[in-house]
Amino acid sequence: MKRMSANSIGILQGSRVLFSDFASDGVMWTGSGDRESRFLVTFPEAFRGVPAVMVGISLWDMDHRTNMRADLTAESVTETGFQLVFRTWGDTRIARIRADWTAIGPLRDEEDWEID
Repeated sequence: MKRMSANSIGILQGSRVLFSDFASDGVMWTGSGDRESRFLVTFPEAFRGVPAVMVGISLWDMDHRTNMRADLTAESVTETGFQLVFRTWGDTRIARIRADWTAIGPLRDEEDWEID
């Protein structure tokens, strides 16, 4: 369990089309085997500590003739951002994926004291 004792809690949300490979004959649409797409999310303001990050698929455009395989995760989460990572494998053909994310964590407050 992540316990937050800060006076200020921040919640950031975002959405990102990770790729649209159908239009460009990209590897997610034309390829096979292990494939990966990464996007660096940078928070507009740093959290005071590492936030909890939740991700989800909000648009899923797949070829119905192949197996649907997807792995979406947040990796390398820090106070300033994270890597939004989508993976697939096998014969899966993906035209487009949009991912939504939410980060929740402590924020610096004007009443916080920094003692050196």
